[in-house]
Amino acid sequence: MTDKETRLGIYERMYRIFRTDESMRQQIMKGAVSVIYYSPRGQEGIPAAVSAALTADDYITTTYRGLHDTIAKGAPLKEVIAEIIGRSTGTSKGKGGIMHLNDPRVGVMATSGIVGGGVPIANGLALRSQMTGSPNVTVTYFGDGASNIGAFHESLNMAAVWKLPVVFVCQNNEYGEFTPRMESMNVKEVATRASSYGMPGVTVNGNDPDAMYDAARTAVERARAGEGPTLIEAMTYRFMGHVFGVDTMEYMPKEEMAAAMANDPVPAYRQRLIDQGATSEDEIAALEARVDAEVAEAVEFALNSPPPDPADTYTDVYAEVVPA
Repeated sequence: MTDKETRLGIYERMYRIFRTDESMRQQIMKGAVSVIYYSPRGQEGIPAAVSAALTADDYITTTYRGLHDTIAKGAPLKEVIAEIIGRSTGTSKGKGGIMHLNDPRVGVMATSGIVGGGVPIANGLALRSQMTGSPNVTVTYFGDGASNIGAFHESLNMAAVWKLPVVFVCQNNEYGEFTPRMESMNVKEVATRASSYGMPGVTVNGNDPDAMYDAARTAVERARAGEGPTLIEAMTYRFMGHVFGVDTMEYMPKEEMAAAMANDPVPAYRQRLIDQGATSEDEIAALEARVDAEVAEAVEFALNSPPPDPADTYTDVYAEVVPA
């Protein structure tokens, strides 16, 4: 079994994601901020476990519902929240928002607002590692809907042919925006598509952090050893609509949602760690109190930060052209 320190680290990441998301939704609901927001609620265990298998120097790319991926990789909360609400202290100076979160300092290399847009970018990052002899591995996160686009298939083929050090992680939450997954594909498991390109494909319970960590560690070690890519399909469910505050979620059957929420990965993993003796109620409560304070401080910092200066509208947007 995975050691106590690793498992507690996974739970801490999960809880930090959970509390940040909860705080963001609270700020939106009470009118303190008005932003487009994609909640990752219910999917916390996937990047928390994957990041535990990565080094600080490894890379990730993700999609617009990627707040949890960004936090799990270690991006500073103050700057992440400031970016989401459009403040100059954000990771992209408040000009990217949740669709363009990035922080190369911790390996968060790209968040794409285009479905599956980060997948081919991940290949580029992995190719750089391969060509320079770097040990860095790239993980790319995307949803089940993205597995139907051409860039996904082209990227898997290229990664397999060139044995790129990349891990493809499909966070399968059963819905591509508003469309049930099985209305847009004819394969029961996305992971089976890996065999078409000659790479391993595995389907994992993404809400089981221990199983998720084992699968991620195997795939990352394989990539780092020069053995090529892996496709991991992490089965999960999102507890909020496609866009928070806009989507009524009427397309999601109530009994399906109830079953998913009954298996909420955050309290479930918390209880598992206590039941298995990996931690105590007092120890985990102290961890949570520390994270609560961290999130509260980050929200206050973001809310008190100024918006971008209008004079910087074109800064970092276009390359400066210097006359010859």
